[in-house]
Amino acid sequence: MYSIGPLTVAPGGRAQGLIPVGTSTYGVELGIPLIVVNGAEPGPVLCVDAGVHGDEYDGQQAVRQVLAETDPATLRGTLVGIPCMNTAAFEAAARASGLDHANLNRIFPGDPEGSYSFRLAATFVEQVVPAIDALVDLHTGGTFGEIAPLTIVQGGYEDLATGIGLAAGHELVWKGGKWGGTVRHPTLAAGKPAVTIEAGGGTYREENVELHVSSVRNIMRHLGMVDGEVELRDSYTAVTGTFARSASGGFFLGHAEPGDACKEGDLIGQVVDHYGTTLEEVRAEKEGIVLWVRRIRTVRPGDEVVIFGAVEGEITP
Repeated sequence: MYSIGPLTVAPGGRAQGLIPVGTSTYGVELGIPLIVVNGAEPGPVLCVDAGVHGDEYDGQQAVRQVLAETDPATLRGTLVGIPCMNTAAFEAAARASGLDHANLNRIFPGDPEGSYSFRLAATFVEQVVPAIDALVDLHTGGTFGEIAPLTIVQGGYEDLATGIGLAAGHELVWKGGKWGGTVRHPTLAAGKPAVTIEAGGGTYREENVELHVSSVRNIMRHLGMVDGEVELRDSYTAVTGTFARSASGGFFLGHAEPGDACKEGDLIGQVVDHYGTTLEEVRAEKEGIVLWVRRIRTVRPGDEVVIFGAVEGEITP
């Protein structure tokens, strides 16, 4: 038997349910939705989550699709799906929850005495992290921007996480992630491999759903949960990301696409006013790769407009 939150699932079975976190003002129970497929044979427990940001849709559908297409009769171990971690943000069709406007992707491990998002993070750490062996966190660039397909392997945890990071299959491996508080942080701190996979954004696209699905399936092969040969690239490109923020408000014009290579000084974007006058130019600080480009054209002082990736080297499996 496998147990997580309110669910107990027999080998070869399926279940779904909600880990409760709180109740809305209109009396609806809020929490973390779970889908569990428990394999007929023993093996590792892999958790795949999406919807930490409510406006990132492709990963949410990818979780549902992978869980629906996984046959418990041939599965070794257990697959735990969280199709929408942050249902309050999804309801608001926004990056952050409309209940407290906190960015869930910066506040883990949370606070059981805090506002709703902090309680949500704390509930995940208390009830999900102990019940899993590995974590794959699915993201997109959100409605505000689009990101090149890449995998984030947290700095300091390379030995623990690089294996599933390379199995995700994307050429770009973002080494580091200087910010804290993501869902992968408490999982890694518990000694369990965890990565974040990014792809797409700007709008919902089926091809990005399939990218996420393919990554998860290959990670399952890497963990020995399903049959099949693990597909690895001959080499991967390690990058670090730098966020370019606007100094001026205005209309953002992008001059590069996610994944584009650029040389030092190349024009990546500009901010113009309502008359078309250039207020600011965004240029590549060095040779590298454009990782993320803003898609929402309204830009305010301090808004992110581009993430630039400096190439750190090559990774060979």
